Amino acid sequence: MENDKKRTVIADDVEITGTIKCASAIELGGKLNGDMNCSNSVTIGASATVKGNLTVDTVIVMGQVEGNITAKDKIDLKSTARVNGDIRARRLAVEDGVTFIGRSEVNPSGTRPAGDGKTAGPETPPSVPDSLEDANRSKGIFGKK
Repeated sequence: MENDKKRTVIADDVEITGTIKCASAIELGGKLNGDMNCSNSVTIGASATVKGNLTVDTVIVMGQVEGNITAKDKIDLKSTARVNGDIRARRLAVEDGVTFIGRSEVNPSGTRPAGDGKTAGPETPPSVPDSLEDANRSKGIFGKK
């Protein structure tokens, strides 16, 4: 049997402390206190909680994750998902109702942009006088000083 046809299911009443490493698909219904490194699809069920980082191929999140999520391909956040951490993937889907606190990096090409990695910010606006009266006073009575 190939890895993509195997699926490991961790029931709602199971609590794991430690790191999960797998090549087959996995569905978590219980609690994980630790990291998960999987080279296949991962489903975090609606009643599941993860306190650790996820490094996966693709992930569907319906439960709670407190940690960073890095997906080689796609992160799919369902309406019941609660994520407190940074996410990074080539593709991202977010349903209405998701709670997400963190930073996201979505890059379909999977490559980093050229340059120093800094994004261009807004230009600094020209200085504006505190009031129109200050502006008129600096010009003098005839608009010249």
